[in-house]
Amino acid sequence: MSVSTLALNDGSQVPWMAFGTGTALYRKDAEDAIRLAIDNGFTHLDGAQVYANEDSMGQGIVASGKSRSELFITTKLTALKPGATPKSALEESLKKLKVDYVDLYLIHQANDHVGKLKEVWKGMEEAQKAGLTKSIGVSNFTADHLNDILEIATVPPAVNQASCRESYDGVEAHPYVWKALQANLAIHKQYKIVTSSYGGLSPIFRAQGGPLDPVVEKIRVRLETTRGSPVSDGQVLNKWLQQNGVLVVTTSSKAERIREYLDTQNVPELTADELALIETAGGQLHKRFFVSSDLNG
Repeated sequence: MSVSTLALNDGSQVPWMAFGTGTALYRKDAEDAIRLAIDNGFTHLDGAQVYANEDSMGQGIVASGKSRSELFITTKLTALKPGATPKSALEESLKKLKVDYVDLYLIHQANDHVGKLKEVWKGMEEAQKAGLTKSIGVSNFTADHLNDILEIATVPPAVNQASCRESYDGVEAHPYVWKALQANLAIHKQYKIVTSSYGGLSPIFRAQGGPLDPVVEKIRVRLETTRGSPVSDGQVLNKWLQQNGVLVVTTSSKAERIREYLDTQNVPELTADELALIETAGGQLHKRFFVSSDLNG
């Protein structure tokens, strides 16, 4: 099964759904999880230096038997050690991941580099120029953080990803924060920065009984009837994210759930009215789920 992709502003293509190695795999052996994900169709693997599992992630990649060109690998820069640069930090990650380059390298958290964001972004551009990463971007950046680096950027960020390592003013993308995200989305649109979301299914898994529930159920029934085979609540929300051009990062330890996530691209498209209905219902409740105490994302 070929995976749908999103176009990045540097000309590259990124698979629209990634398998994440934070959350349940934070500081744990990720080899079996990576193999399970690849065996069941994932080609985009999302890691980070702070997850402390790049070594086992690399072992899973090697054990999968997939060629490097078949995979899209993301990692993220954590706080720099004295004397280190984004380039030298990525060189360490590449050794652990057992690859010559990554496809996407992100600054994980602006708060790791207070007062040094411009300098760090220049270092990201240097890593890209050296061929260690095809694309560069950021994670959990507010509109202010983006504007800060865009003042000096030769290369604008290709992606701004939300993750569980979330601050109250960072990026978290799902219907219950969509209205609050508009300042970010306006900059993303201007510079063609892809919005990436972790925890996009939070409204149905972490806020049951909210205004979104009956809307999702109504759409799910319609999609299931149109498709002639089962459609889950999660697929409805993931389809909404996909049609909004959002790169989804997800995870599971169950092969059946992994296949369900990837099968979202085969679910019929939501109508314009259904897309709007989800946005309107989401706007009735402002709810964030990941805050700065959740340091595993």
